[in-house]
Amino acid sequence: MTTLTLTALPGIPLVEPGADLAQLVMDAYGRAGLQPEDDDVLIVAQKIVSKVEGRYVYLNDVMPSAHAIELAPKVQKDPRLVEVILRESNEVLRYRPGVLIVEHKLGIVNANAGVDQSNIASGDSHPRVLLLPVDPDASARGLREAVGQRSGAVVAVIINDSAGRAWRNGIIGYTIGCAGIEPIRNMVGQPDLFGRELQITEIAIVDELAAAGSLLMGQAAEGAPVVLARGMHFRRSDQGARSLIRPKHQDLFRSSAPRPA
Repeated sequence: MTTLTLTALPGIPLVEPGADLAQLVMDAYGRAGLQPEDDDVLIVAQKIVSKVEGRYVYLNDVMPSAHAIELAPKVQKDPRLVEVILRESNEVLRYRPGVLIVEHKLGIVNANAGVDQSNIASGDSHPRVLLLPVDPDASARGLREAVGQRSGAVVAVIINDSAGRAWRNGIIGYTIGCAGIEPIRNMVGQPDLFGRELQITEIAIVDELAAAGSLLMGQAAEGAPVVLARGMHFRRSDQGARSLIRPKHQDLFRSSAPRPA
């Protein structure tokens, strides 16, 4: 691969639950003067997928638990919002004013379980929040199949979100779901420039593409939720994004991980 092009597909509107996302993508291809091709990679913002799937919760309908009421002042959040975060989580790992770091039900470690209020139409008297898709890999498979049926092209789909990283400031795009693309490229045994065999190198291909797509998507009012990556060489796979999650016993950032004596 010597050239990789990224194109924010234009004109995709704000969506409501039940919208035909595949048709919106097909229409956006047309507006860009393009047609789907084999091995196109569609990088799709989590938020548009969650909206189409109706993953809204209205805070007025939420009854906070005792745990949420206790935690809310510590993180300076509405107890109802804290309750939604707890319901989406396996466990709370860390917290401070403004943020809860949790293990999401999907196994992802992220802030606030991905529960989001930005770029969501919501009235002050009846506020709502948006959750991650129930099964992002299944969402990616569904979109891939629908685009393939309408175009005849064999595409891949990545659903990306944004997150912070241990030891680093700032957020980047990362993959929460994918279909049709091998998520990790294992380079173990491959020679380096000097003929030495690589011992541990694995490349999170889909995360690198997710981050690249995020540059065009933006984080505020850009309104570019689907990015086309063309020219990427990859293996087709149905493995999904769950293979990116490091097993807890290997995770040195968890409180339960082994520490030096």
